[in-house]
Parts: sequence; C-alpha cells; structure tokens
Amino acid sequence: MVNTRALAIATLVGTVLQVAMVVLGHSDKSIASLFAVGGMGISLLAGAVYTWKARDQSASGLALGGSVAGGACAFVGILVSYLYGDVHPSLLLLGTGSSAVTGALGGWLGRFIVR
Repeated sequence: MVNTRALAIATLVGTVLQVAMVVLGHSDKSIASLFAVGGMGISLLAGAVYTWKARDQSASGLALGGSVAGGACAFVGILVSYLYGDVHPSLLLLGTGSSAVTGALGGWLGRFIVR
C-alpha cells in the first residue's frame, strides 16, 4: 500500500529540511521561535512530495505515506534539536505526532495539486 521509493524520497527531503532548520535555529533564536510552524510545514511538504512521487495510489494510501514521511522527518529533526539541548524530550512524542498528522494532510491534499 505504501510506495517505498516515494516514501524514501519524501522522508529524505523532509529530513534534510528539518535538520537544516534545527541547525540554523540553534544559533538563531528567531528561527528557533518558528520550530513548531516550520517543522509542521516541512512535514506537510514531505507529505506532498510523497504524493508527487507515488501518484497512482488511493487517497488513504497517499495520506498514510504522507503521515509516515512527515512523522519520520520530524522525529529526526526533533531528535537533533533535543541533542542540541534546544527542546524538551516530551516534544519527541508531541511534535512527531502533530507532524505525522500534517504529513497525512499534505499527502491527501497533494492529490489535488499533483495530477
């Protein structure tokens, strides 16, 4: 049901962007103040990238793939941020969960954009 190639690409794109945001935010507090919105936006984008690469799946399959990509890339970004000492460890669960939801939304909405 999940296109593994599309999932790998979407997760890689999202992870690179998440880690870049965290590294920049570690030294620039104005970027760090946008971690929540920026991180969920990146997860939404990862979900849309999944849809772009997987194209021929059902809406639920696209949402599932987007959810996994969005949650996985957010987890890595939050883990790096936690290792830097910038966020509380509870954010690993809360941030990953909310980013999985926005990734699913990106995967589902992406089907209207990618045709």
